[in-house]
Amino acid sequence: MWGSLSSCAPVAYRRNWRVGNPPQATSLPHTSSGDSVIASLLALLFGLLIGSFLNVCIHRWPRNRSVVKPRSHCVRCRKPIAWYDNIPLASYLVLGGRCRQCGARISVRYPLVEFLTGMLFFYQVSTLGPTVAALKMCVFSAIAVALIFCDLEKRILPDEFTLGGIVLGLIFAGLVPRSEPGFVSMVYSLATGSELPNWLWAPAESAFGAILPAFFLWFAGWLYFKIRHREGLGLGDVKLVAMVGSFLGLSGALLTLILGSIAGSVIGYSYIKLTGKDPSSYELPFGTFLGAAALVAAIVGNQLLPM
Repeated sequence: MWGSLSSCAPVAYRRNWRVGNPPQATSLPHTSSGDSVIASLLALLFGLLIGSFLNVCIHRWPRNRSVVKPRSHCVRCRKPIAWYDNIPLASYLVLGGRCRQCGARISVRYPLVEFLTGMLFFYQVSTLGPTVAALKMCVFSAIAVALIFCDLEKRILPDEFTLGGIVLGLIFAGLVPRSEPGFVSMVYSLATGSELPNWLWAPAESAFGAILPAFFLWFAGWLYFKIRHREGLGLGDVKLVAMVGSFLGLSGALLTLILGSIAGSVIGYSYIKLTGKDPSSYELPFGTFLGAAALVAAIVGNQLLPM
């Protein structure tokens, strides 16, 4: 953990329910409400465990350390953590947020990451049912949570999450079909006068969702550098947006950019003013705002930007 560490089968999903890649439901026979609750609770428990592992990744990957060795230990006294002190959420509460060995305070980030990941897994499975679509969104949620805290703490967005996430998003696009054509498919139809095959709807949306918004963001950063002669955007942010697009499609990535930019501008500027930091030298964790915006886009995106 902390050291370096309703009564139906998954309901046929409403059209346009989610921005970017509305999944096509695959009904599970004879699934009762009780089964659905059990699946959601199992997802919650699994999310807590994944959140605990994410804490290891958040601490180690930005520092170029292995997530396998050494075993979990206190970052202050370096002593190994016993298994009973490494139980998600419970150990933090029992220990009062302090190391059993040296009494050093444990960062609140550890239980927060575990709680957020567990609740997001619970939400996705209770909404989508025990389906591949739910698995896809759970994976996306875990990556987004990790990137939020990596950038917040170290101003680094590890390639393991961004580039690895792009690959996973493209793979899931082939496993989770769309129930109707997306923006890319409609543009293709208008341009060619023919329809894109149904099986290509999701992969096309995923691929263009990864490429186009990321290119626009990179171009904005390049333009800023040419005008101001200093870097205003890291390449990690570009890769993060590409990862979001590979999972949520073009509209989801665009919504993430809009929400993340607004939040970063308002909250970031307010923080700089309140703390008296120098705006010209303070490095805003833009990836944190993009990651949070991506979670919002994944959950309520269609209500904010119906497409």
